[in-house]
Amino acid sequence: MDITVVGEGAVLAVPDILRLHAGVEVRRASAADAFAAVRAAAARLAEALSGAGIAAEDVRTAELSLGPEYESYPKVAAYRGARGVEVVVRDLAGADGVIDTVAGVGEEARLNGVVFEVSDPDGALREARVLAFRDAAAKAAQYAELSGRPLGRVVSVSEEVESGPQPLTMAAADSGASISPGRRTLSVRVRVGYDFA
Repeated sequence: MDITVVGEGAVLAVPDILRLHAGVEVRRASAADAFAAVRAAAARLAEALSGAGIAAEDVRTAELSLGPEYESYPKVAAYRGARGVEVVVRDLAGADGVIDTVAGVGEEARLNGVVFEVSDPDGALREARVLAFRDAAAKAAQYAELSGRPLGRVVSVSEEVESGPQPLTMAAADSGASISPGRRTLSVRVRVGYDFA
C-alpha cells in the first residue's frame, strides 16, 4: 500500500424526533417532605404526558436526586428533591403541545433542553459514504499524478461516522411554534488505502 487518504462526505437531514429533557423540582423543610412532594409532582407529570399522547415507553427517568441545601455549612436551610425525565416526542407537529403540558404541571416543572434526531439516518449516511469515497478517490488520483505514478487498486477501507451539530433554530415568527428542528449534518470520514499500479 503506497497511498492512504481520508475522504469526507456530509449531507443534511431534517430531524423527525425530539428528545425533551424535563422534570420536576421541589424544596421543602425536611428530606421526607421533599421526597414525597417530588414523587407527587412526578406522578402529575407522568399523567400529563400520558394525556398528551406520549407512550409510557417513550418516557425514561434520567435523574433522581434528594439532598440538603445549606444556609451556611453545616446548617441546613432546606432539602431539594428532583426527578428528571427524557421524553421522546415522535410527532414534531405536537412538540409545542408536549412542552406546554410539562409547563402546565405547576411551579415544580422544569424544562432542561431539547435534542433533535433523525430516526432513520441510513439513507443519508449511504449518500455521505458515496461522497466520502469520491473525495478520497479524487485525492488519491491527485497524489498519484503528483508522484508521476499510476494509481492502482484499493487495498483497504475504513470509516468513522460523525454526527454534526444539532441546530436549534427559532421558527418564523408567524408560525406560532416555539421550536424548529432545523437540519442536522450527518457526515462520514473514510480512510482508503491504494496501491500504485
